[in-house]
Amino acid sequence: QVRLVESGGGLVQAGGSLRLSCRITGSILSVFTSTTIGWYRQAPGEQGDFVASIRGRDTDYTDSVKGRFTISKDNTRRTVSLQMDSLKPEDTGVYYCTFQGRRGPGTQVTVSS
Repeated sequence: QVRLVESGGGLVQAGGSLRLSCRITGSILSVFTSTTIGWYRQAPGEQGDFVASIRGRDTDYTDSVKGRFTISKDNTRRTVSLQMDSLKPEDTGVYYCTFQGRRGPGTQVTVSS
């Protein structure tokens, strides 16, 4: 069974950095490397908003994080990372990853002003 677990969230001041990780278990390598994996941000009481995605070597970002966030993955470890730099208070939320229609529980990111 495919499972996703995020880690790396925390409290940081504006301008700071965090690195999130999404560990995916139960997936064979060929599926992991060929499937789009995404990061979303969910604010309290709202639906999740797209942040970034990766498929193979192709990446995509929402406009508000371009130049500040970098998504990458380690196929061997079945892990997708999101490096977040120059963080802003509006980046606050629960970040979760998605894969094959599933999502993890998420990790809280709080950026103080």
